[in-house]
Amino acid sequence: MATFEISADKPVAQLAVRLSDVARDGESTRVTYGLMNLTHRDSSANPEPLEPGRRYTVEVPLNGLAQAFPAGHRLRLSVSTSYWPLVWPASEAATVAIHSGGKLELPVRAPRADDGELRPFDEPEAAPELETTLLEPGTHGWRMIRDLESNVSTVEIINDQGTFRIAETGTEIHRISNEWYSFRWNEVNSVRGETQTVRRYERGDWRTEVDTRTVLTSTPMEFVINAQLDAYELDDQHGNRRVYSQNWQRSIPRDLV
Repeated sequence: MATFEISADKPVAQLAVRLSDVARDGESTRVTYGLMNLTHRDSSANPEPLEPGRRYTVEVPLNGLAQAFPAGHRLRLSVSTSYWPLVWPASEAATVAIHSGGKLELPVRAPRADDGELRPFDEPEAAPELETTLLEPGTHGWRMIRDLESNVSTVEIINDQGTFRIAETGTEIHRISNEWYSFRWNEVNSVRGETQTVRRYERGDWRTEVDTRTVLTSTPMEFVINAQLDAYELDDQHGNRRVYSQNWQRSIPRDLV
């Protein structure tokens, strides 16, 4: 738990808090983090805007985990007002001041006399793995792309799982799920998220494919969702036939986010 006394210059603002393990050589590893929309400082059921300039005491919970810090390492707490693309930025860029008196509380497990009796957990029990044959290997990538001409930075996540055949049924499955998250310089309303998926199923002369594309953008007043879905019957001899198609466009008012 990280506790701060803060003030902001906008009615809506965020805090992103990261706890890192810093080695002797300066190399750091993020251990955990916490995110807070400051309008939810007292309640998520009844958020309230900030009063610019007023001081508030806020508690930011960090994700729970177990971690051993080697002797000689240091803890580093980093605080920022955004953490894209983990959290969508507020509609206005806000400056948050952190005043003195903050604290970081970490639970500590002291050594115990019976620690020597601790044993690893047994292997997890699960159903037998599905027997499959890999027909086409997948492609995976996680890239950061910076366009110096347009000042647009993009996180690209490629998750092509290839093609495999289920031995029991002979069904061949091809799956792709790609994602892109971008923003332009420090323009908070330029952020954009896009996902594209492909699901193809084949067995004998039966071949189908479903393609989807979803794009999320925002304005100062609303979130904008554009989505597309197309379903096909695949036929190499007579051409693919689209059997279903639907488009969606939705606008969702921003309410203290």
